Amino acid sequence: MNVSDKINYLLVEKGISKREFAQKLLSLNPILDRTGKAPSESTVYGYLNGGREIKIELIPYIAEALNVSEQELFINEIEFTNDYNYKYSKESREILDLLKFAPRSAIDEIKNYLVKYKKVYDDGIK
Repeated sequence: MNVSDKINYLLVEKGISKREFAQKLLSLNPILDRTGKAPSESTVYGYLNGGREIKIELIPYIAEALNVSEQELFINEIEFTNDYNYKYSKESREILDLLKFAPRSAIDEIKNYLVKYKKVYDDGIK
């Protein structure tokens, strides 16, 4: 997965249209090193469609427009691992973010519940 694929994945996950993204990105006034100007809206669409190479100086602006870290644009762990679960999905990240609010007893209960599912999964593979 390349960066433009990841950006498009995040757009879908966040419910942002390509047009909304382009407008938000351009409102941040990113300046390209080569031209000293902001890219055009059609150039941004070219980045999103994979027809143009994303310039490295745009990465901080893209991350800000998507409200993610710059590193998030380079993490490729969004593949499906099987039909029933997937790692690092939106739902998985939401659960991980919410765990900090759970009391220890709830975390223990969740862990026990997941260990049971892992055992069923492991037994099914054998």
